[in-house]
Amino acid sequence: MQQRSEETRSKIISSAIKLFSTRGYNTASVDDICKDAEISKGAFYHHFESKQALFLALLDGWLTTIDQGIEASRESSVPETFFLITQAFPYIFKTANEGLPMFLEFWLQASREEKIWQASIAPYRRYHKYFTSLIKRGVDEGSFVDVDPELTARMIVSMAMGLLLQSLLDPKGAKWEKTAREITTMMMDTLMKKSEA
Repeated sequence: MQQRSEETRSKIISSAIKLFSTRGYNTASVDDICKDAEISKGAFYHHFESKQALFLALLDGWLTTIDQGIEASRESSVPETFFLITQAFPYIFKTANEGLPMFLEFWLQASREEKIWQASIAPYRRYHKYFTSLIKRGVDEGSFVDVDPELTARMIVSMAMGLLLQSLLDPKGAKWEKTAREITTMMMDTLMKKSEA
């Protein structure tokens, strides 16, 4: 029973990604998703209270993997933490490139619906808070030069979003995983060298 329920949920998510990506969030209806997934409306509403709830679950699913990568590195020194975070880059860029239309839908709907905007902005704020704390820890442990943790965190989040957006708009413009690693290394070297000087 549990396995069947999980299979149904998986079918709904796959159909939603396909239809939101090809038709757009507003055009793709719950009926369309049910038809594509070959399930009843009752089965849909057993798993998701609304189309918006399903849409937010797609966003949350992508962010959960990023959060798990960050969580796994928490016990390391700050420089090691940054290195471990770079290990998540292949997944991030792969899923972003595969889901370009979905990402555009997230951003578009965030500009139109308060609840989606709140859900979309929450991770950025969370990551800013996380990196602020991480940079502060790096300064306190003596790994980094004395920098403004909040401003440095803004730079990191801005860099990450900029790289992600560039990789979506121009997937063949660079080897984005490699570029992200090199930029992270350059930033780390700059912070570390100053602290050792």
